[in-house]
Amino acid sequence: MTFTEKVAAIVEAHHSLLCIGLDSDVDKLPVGVNQLTFNKAIIDATHDIVAAYKPNTAFYEALGAEGIETLKAICEYIGQVCPEVPILLDAKRADIGNTNLGYVQFAYDYLGADAITLHPYLGREALEPFLERADKGAIVLCRTSNPGAGEFQDRYIDGHKLYEHVAKMVATDWNGNGNCMLVVGATYPDEAAAIRQIVGDDMWFLVPGVGAQGGDVEQLMKAAQNSRGDGLLISSSRDIIFASSGTDFAEAARKRAESLRDEINTYRKG
Repeated sequence: MTFTEKVAAIVEAHHSLLCIGLDSDVDKLPVGVNQLTFNKAIIDATHDIVAAYKPNTAFYEALGAEGIETLKAICEYIGQVCPEVPILLDAKRADIGNTNLGYVQFAYDYLGADAITLHPYLGREALEPFLERADKGAIVLCRTSNPGAGEFQDRYIDGHKLYEHVAKMVATDWNGNGNCMLVVGATYPDEAAAIRQIVGDDMWFLVPGVGAQGGDVEQLMKAAQNSRGDGLLISSSRDIIFASSGTDFAEAARKRAESLRDEINTYRKG
């Protein structure tokens, strides 16, 4: 099964486009709960209603060796409890080709992640070690959700904005193995609609920005879903995993995740 086949299969099986970001900031964890225990509880409470998990490496790298081992243990736990659910490593890597081989080994082989987020700035040649892994996903930053995204992404080149060039290049040239996705922020629905027009139905988007960042689900779904009513993995992190700071944190996360999943499904075509 290819990466995109795995994504499509879990979306259908769970009737869900929801991706939960495992951004477990240790300063926000409930008293007496460590990072690994917290994430395991979130996974136990939600694995039957999600389409993907997205751990952001920053929250683990900040803790040094202990954090990296925790991240590995979390990935292994997902593989044990719900191997059908893809792990999207939010690491935003990019470097020259031989350095990327190290990132490939870390993300895909050591952690066992199904995909990793990548910067396109260095071009296809540099990212080839990721693109050539047909069994894994390469999730390329296109139009990000942060307020300052337009500083470069909205610059015109040959009559088109930079993010439009990225979308077209990934869809028409980089995706030879059918394993590419695009990061498209929920906070910019007009841009998301433009990207969908460029890439067509078959390209999947990883969509941050719903929840704490304020992205509107209805606007996003109208703008960016494909004709089948999917093509999106909509990610929410803090709004779900920190829905409660008490001992009921896992139950509260489940309720918030169910609510967001159902809201998303309300606007799905078909």
